[in-house]
Amino acid sequence: MSPSSPAIDPSHVDDSALSPLTAVSPLDGRYAGRTRLLRSFVSEYALLRYRTLIELRWLQKLASEADIDTPAPAGEGAMGFLEDIIDNFSLADAERIKTIEKTTNHDVKAVEYFLRERLSKAVAIAPELDAQDSKWLNDAKEMLHFACTSEDINNLSFASMLADARQEALLPSMRRLLQDLREFARTYAGSAMLSRTHGQPASPTTLGKEMAVFAHRLESPLDRFAKSPIRGKFNGAVGNYNAHLAAWPDIDWPRISREFVAGLGLEWNSHTTQIEPHDFIAELFHALIRFNLVILDLCRDMWSYISLGYFRQRPVQGEVGSSTMPHKINPIDFENAEGNLGIANALLGHLAEKLPISRLQRDLSDSTALRNIGVALGHSLIAYESCLKGLSRAEVDEDALAGDLEGQVDVLAEAIQTVMRRHGIENSYEKLKSLTRGRHIDRKALEAFIEDLPIPQGDKDALLRLRPRLYIGAAKELALDIGLGGGTEALTGDATESVPESVIDAKNEL
Repeated sequence: MSPSSPAIDPSHVDDSALSPLTAVSPLDGRYAGRTRLLRSFVSEYALLRYRTLIELRWLQKLASEADIDTPAPAGEGAMGFLEDIIDNFSLADAERIKTIEKTTNHDVKAVEYFLRERLSKAVAIAPELDAQDSKWLNDAKEMLHFACTSEDINNLSFASMLADARQEALLPSMRRLLQDLREFARTYAGSAMLSRTHGQPASPTTLGKEMAVFAHRLESPLDRFAKSPIRGKFNGAVGNYNAHLAAWPDIDWPRISREFVAGLGLEWNSHTTQIEPHDFIAELFHALIRFNLVILDLCRDMWSYISLGYFRQRPVQGEVGSSTMPHKINPIDFENAEGNLGIANALLGHLAEKLPISRLQRDLSDSTALRNIGVALGHSLIAYESCLKGLSRAEVDEDALAGDLEGQVDVLAEAIQTVMRRHGIENSYEKLKSLTRGRHIDRKALEAFIEDLPIPQGDKDALLRLRPRLYIGAAKELALDIGLGGGTEALTGDATESVPESVIDAKNEL
């Protein structure tokens, strides 16, 4: 600590005062409001609730099997009591589990002991229970965690967590991004814009078509992420049903396991060691990484377009862009998204590579890694919301687009040399290269070159009429088509007004 910095009194930042100001992670600090939705799925409280759910669902599954006669058949009151534990699982319940864990030093066993307490106190908690239901609940506590290894409970808990977080938190924002880009593409489908390759002026495009490219790129990873199966296993200490068969050797335990896992909305993994190998997590996260990379590319391009003046950012009353330069409105939303996407993908990439590897039948190194799933998802979610906010504040400056484009008549060289090739003029490319490369030519020089070409007058007139804003090919149609099926139908329709007749004829002959 610097000699000039006073020591911080630890009592000023105690556990009971945990807040966005005292949180270590910015996810629960600065960005707490933007990650609040995820708390229901990826917090420590949520994990304990999922574990409680899995333990009780397993107990209910055992009770439903006619060939398993311990405990005796349960009544509706007993089943209702178990459902109440799940439905009303509270922070106080989670805190009780954490208190038990201080003694057990085992997080899953603490959940089992918490449930044993609840079942033992069933009469006191729910005095309306009849004697039979009360006895069943008391007897059933011995079947809690039956034949389970902790990983049976944990893998299904994390799988359920991922399934719910994907459906309720991530996919809505991801789909909004795709939809906003599609709408952006269609709105500005005909807004001609100078493209840039290698940072240099290139053939004209439209702003809408460039946004359509991002929308199109998002479709595949979004589809893969949404449909990627989430798997679970439930087969004991090393995946062989050893304990199950020791207790009831004549029961079809793989069938029960399959039904149990499927009943949770998960895909059953039949062959595992002690752990579900997490291959599905790698598949899921690689799809998310790909989605995030497209958004990252979008954010950087939006930053560049803003820098070029193609977009204005709507000012917000009271906001400050710079502490010293009052005029500035910085592209902070896209920059924020870029930073968070980098962190998210670093974590997602590590988890995708680390989790599928476990020594022999298992090691515990995946345990601490799995606890960071929520961190990776949180940074992704922040990025999506920042990108959406940035897009909502961006206003296209049509004058800037037009001014930049019309000053680059040399981009028409491609069209001219292509028409020349159509008519068999020797060294067409080289002649245009000599005229335009490394030089800034004006329209007068370009028109003089066209007038001297030995081509039909109709094609010559078409080239003389051509302007950079008209030389956009099928960009408008491609933009309008996004999300409506795609493919070559985007190249049909009235997309020919800006193209010389000879080029049209050549296209029609193909």
